[in-house]
Amino acid sequence: MHNVTLIKGDGIGPSIMEAAVKVIDATGAQIQWHEAEAGMGAFEKYGTPLPDATMESFDKTRVAFKGPLTTQVGSGFRSINVELRQRYELYANVRPAKSWPGVKTRFEDVDIVIVRENTEGLYAGLEHYLTPKKDIAESLAVITREGSQRVIEYAFQYARDNGRSKVTVCHKANILKYSQGLFLDVAREIAKNYPDIEFDEKIIDAACMHMVMNPQQFDVVVCTNMFGDILSDLTAGLVGGLGLIPGANIGKDAALFEAVHGSAPDIAGKNLANPTAVMMAGVMMLKYLGEDAAATRMQSAIEKVINEGQNVTPDLNPASKAGTVEMAQAIIDAME
Repeated sequence: MHNVTLIKGDGIGPSIMEAAVKVIDATGAQIQWHEAEAGMGAFEKYGTPLPDATMESFDKTRVAFKGPLTTQVGSGFRSINVELRQRYELYANVRPAKSWPGVKTRFEDVDIVIVRENTEGLYAGLEHYLTPKKDIAESLAVITREGSQRVIEYAFQYARDNGRSKVTVCHKANILKYSQGLFLDVAREIAKNYPDIEFDEKIIDAACMHMVMNPQQFDVVVCTNMFGDILSDLTAGLVGGLGLIPGANIGKDAALFEAVHGSAPDIAGKNLANPTAVMMAGVMMLKYLGEDAAATRMQSAIEKVINEGQNVTPDLNPASKAGTVEMAQAIIDAME
């Protein structure tokens, strides 16, 4: 029996998470869910977006399955996602973007995995105003050798373990010679230990251009925090959008799996939300837990339903009458 902290989240979170839990349970994997709260709903209820009870649950289970959380823009409380990643040292954010035969996009055969450093960089939270008038602000990008080593090592080992052939480091060392230069230097050092994996390096702006012109040249991509945040959304756009993209946050002894899209409050409670992203995050979680057979069964069923294009949410097929609940049931039926 695997103990997992379940955070349903805000907006569409409860509906897509309930759908995902139902599908995961149908795989036969033995999971004991421990429901906890976080986000805007928790803030309104408890006065904090991250209650102590939620942290206590995660402290015990060391695995969390999380729906989207609302983060205020420009003011309010700090991102809960960033807080969780830093508190539990979830240093590797893994976001695979793969083409779906049943989803029409500009490109075919895209299969890119972004491995993003998750605890440092410009998201380290070290920012302040330099004047009393608050008309000059400063944010510090913190890059450490240790932080760089562990995420780059993870990217190369991920490539080796998953039969991948190439790792590309994306950087801006031509301008930020100390911080980005350190990250690039570490990547070059680690690449020497993986002679079986092709190593490539690209300046981040050039990488964006190449990615939208010929995405097939990329396999595993590793980069610092903000660059990884941007690239993971770019790759999502190549394969059909954030509604299809899962995310895993991996640390030494803890992990958090999530949908990477927002809470979409405008469609909350309308049975319209696409649950694919969080379900695919569930597949990643099952693999992490060693439930490989359940993960394969679930992924095959999701792919079958999406590629058939009948029982899917309207964002995947405008002619479909199915909603979140119906799509989840179709996936369960496809496993039988």
